[in-house]
Amino acid sequence: MSRKSTFAALLLLPSFSFAATVLSSPPELDNKSYVLMDYQTGQVLASKNENEKLAPASMTKMMTSYIVEQKLLKGEITENENVRMNESSWCRGNRSESCMFVPLNGTATVMQMLRGIIIQSGNDSAKAMAEHIAGNEGTFAHMMNQEAKRIGMSNTNFINSTGLPADGHYSTAKDMALLAEHIIRDSAKYYPIYSEKEFTFNNIKQGNRNPLLYTDPTVDGLKTGHTNEAGYCLTTSSKRGPMRLITVIFGAPSVNARADQTRALLAWGYANYETVKVKPANQSLQNVKVWFGTENEVPAGLAEDFSVTMPKGQAGDIKTNLQLSSSINAPLKKGQVIGKLVASLDGKVISEKPVVALQAVEEAGFFSRMIDHIKQFFSNLF
Repeated sequence: MSRKSTFAALLLLPSFSFAATVLSSPPELDNKSYVLMDYQTGQVLASKNENEKLAPASMTKMMTSYIVEQKLLKGEITENENVRMNESSWCRGNRSESCMFVPLNGTATVMQMLRGIIIQSGNDSAKAMAEHIAGNEGTFAHMMNQEAKRIGMSNTNFINSTGLPADGHYSTAKDMALLAEHIIRDSAKYYPIYSEKEFTFNNIKQGNRNPLLYTDPTVDGLKTGHTNEAGYCLTTSSKRGPMRLITVIFGAPSVNARADQTRALLAWGYANYETVKVKPANQSLQNVKVWFGTENEVPAGLAEDFSVTMPKGQAGDIKTNLQLSSSINAPLKKGQVIGKLVASLDGKVISEKPVVALQAVEEAGFFSRMIDHIKQFFSNLF
């Protein structure tokens, strides 16, 4: 196998699996679909119909807000630039749908529009931002689908930016959980908006529709949704200590039911699982031989903390195995992948993390490299 192929193989992570353990059964919920996912590992801890394609209603706006946030972070739009409310986006004073109520031909800043999308679930603000970024909502929907594909939402197709009913507009509980994970991680600067309880614009104060924000201090997002077709939907994130759980509910029968079902899933998840730190970041796991460099060794470690979520009571049984590339050659950049650390439980792999060079190593001079070539040749004979 070539060096390039070896490095590529090191980055391929297997699916998660846990050793058999005694867990209480997940709650039985009256809805169309649900997922309980661990944020740290992306592992689905409990689910029902997790890949069934269903109408996501206003949970669609999570992708709309995610694109706005990413455009802001890349500098392609700015927080204070004005966004015009065209007639094609205007709510016309209609209180039968969720709106931010920006006046016709009026403007609001990008940040005001973003809050309108996230907190007020404004169809008008979502469409106005879609037109501002892409020219029209159809082109923006294409951008949404490109982003969905990029982050691995394999069973999702968006027709609009709002989640209003449309043929061919669908997602799944698992895909929405994945989107929530990316919002929390990739849009960390703007994620606190998802926990804001109210927003006032045009002298109209509206509260966040997620009732768990008012009753559970561990909940900090994300988005509700409802249409007659979709039923009552809710994507939620909760963090207790080092553990963060994401829940997605599709098609609950009522506002109260979707909240109660979310509480039940979170309670079950926290009662049965825990997140433990296997190894910290930026700590040398081993000094590793480097060929053709100004240094003979480089400290190998993790670029980020290695934590796993697992059934409670088994943390002490985790085993780790450091696996390094067969030949590590200079020049070597700090942060370059040179192996992986594998965590296992009862002989079964539960998670892996790339191992990186904690320091850079420059390439040595010609004669030093020649000596290393000779040494490497003879070492490969034995």
